[in-house]
Amino acid sequence: MISLTVNGKAYRVDVAPDTPLLWVLRDALGLTGTKYGCGIAQCGACTVHVSGAPVRSCTMQISQVAGQKVTTIEGLSRDNSHPLQKAWIAEEVPQCGYCQSGQIMSAVALLAKNKSPSDGDIDKAMSGNICRCGTYSRIRKAIHTASTMMGKGA
Repeated sequence: MISLTVNGKAYRVDVAPDTPLLWVLRDALGLTGTKYGCGIAQCGACTVHVSGAPVRSCTMQISQVAGQKVTTIEGLSRDNSHPLQKAWIAEEVPQCGYCQSGQIMSAVALLAKNKSPSDGDIDKAMSGNICRCGTYSRIRKAIHTASTMMGKGA
């Protein structure tokens, strides 16, 4: 049994230690907001936070996160009230939407480190997340919007 905390809730899962975190989240815990994209940590669709840092859950073995705190897209808010979720909606970012949970999780990590990022900061921080629909300009705008909202205490 492997113990971990996901979105503030303690879990013990009975899986092989080399099982990717992504499959534990989706299959064992039923948290399907985190998506499978490439399986080789290149697209960012599976991005979650482990102890506050963004990681690619498709290649992170569950044994590597034992005892740590994991946050998924579901852990940001129950009602889309997180400033980045609000901004994503306001700026109509998603097209197909498949990559968006990973995009948002990477953006959350960026704004945790840099409250007022430049376009260059955003591009650098988000470069590991691929959007096949090409919504990059809307993603950048939503990050700026969320930054402003967070600065106003939203």
